[in-house]
Amino acid sequence: MKNIAIMGCTGSIGRQTIEVISSLGPEYRVVAMAAGKDDKQMAGQIAKINPEVAAIYNSDAAERLTNNLKPDSYDIRSGPEGQLAVATWPSADLVVMAQVGFSGLEPLIAALKEGKMIALANKESLVTGGEIIERLGLLKQERILPIDSEHSAIRQCLESTSPGEINKIYLTASGGPFYGWKKADLKKVTPVMAIKHPNWKMGYKISVDSATMINKGLEVMEAKWLFGLDLKQIEVVIHRQSVIHSMVEYIDGSILAQLGLPDMRLPIQYALTYPERRKSGFERFNPIGRNLSFEEPDWINFPGLELAYRAARMGGTMPTVFNGANEISVEQFLARKINFTDIPTVIDAAMREHTPIDKPEICDIIDADNWSRLKSAEFIASLQRKVN
Repeated sequence: MKNIAIMGCTGSIGRQTIEVISSLGPEYRVVAMAAGKDDKQMAGQIAKINPEVAAIYNSDAAERLTNNLKPDSYDIRSGPEGQLAVATWPSADLVVMAQVGFSGLEPLIAALKEGKMIALANKESLVTGGEIIERLGLLKQERILPIDSEHSAIRQCLESTSPGEINKIYLTASGGPFYGWKKADLKKVTPVMAIKHPNWKMGYKISVDSATMINKGLEVMEAKWLFGLDLKQIEVVIHRQSVIHSMVEYIDGSILAQLGLPDMRLPIQYALTYPERRKSGFERFNPIGRNLSFEEPDWINFPGLELAYRAARMGGTMPTVFNGANEISVEQFLARKINFTDIPTVIDAAMREHTPIDKPEICDIIDADNWSRLKSAEFIASLQRKVN
């Protein structure tokens, strides 16, 4: 029996994780689950799964959830304390970190301190806190199983390889729905257009990040910490077909790649069943008659990727500022308050005004995140005044 806690259970990855667990049979069981504010969907999940504990961050949503369910039948918690309770739940063997954004950092650290195995889909937690987690001695590859298709691919290609045998990794990117577009056309992009990814079915935020190429920048920073690599060893390559999920080049010139159809259930199942592989009913990739292509990223029209590399090189609190500015910008874009092309502009503005703190503590990371969001909101307000 493998007992599993799911952070972000109502999101895209959380829902697919529940689906995969259901297909794996009674040996896999959800014992704890956490969400942000979608109490309606969570109520249905709780009634079906009957976990030992459930937590929803938003207090109003928690009250509605409690009223919707029999209060004596379920242990319902709320706020940050509830999230930490799920992340560290005693009976959980594996914690799936599938919540969106910076909110995943503290639960991740808490779960690692408790010795939990982690299935990580929340890349922002390593982007902002990778340096701290490494300093705490908690950044151990054998305990963190990436769910991102690219990082799962790298993990599968590496197996027990020592870092000294790796020459570089290729992080593949689809290029998103607007690859080949120029800035003049990108200014006309609407939220409805941005969330329609050509190959993957994902949540709103990550779909926009993919469209701006900022998601790939976040993945670069995540890969740096996950695999102990220098930024010079991480190369982004556009692969429109999304069949090769990433590649590892070894010092002898050999390149290993992991292939499969674009289906997040594959890396989810790999993380859930590790170190074993279990049979699945997922559709198989047939290579016959398929052409696979690779191109350089468009650094000019999609500047978010270069900004991510810059933030990673500067280190300290700068990746947190990058991430916070992006989260606010995506939120405002989805609300139709700024243009698609304003997203990297806001990030750049926040980064230019920030002096990074070296070797930050968790309080420095939290302060940098708050500062970045406030500064970005101010800059967005100034953009809106110019438009009006």
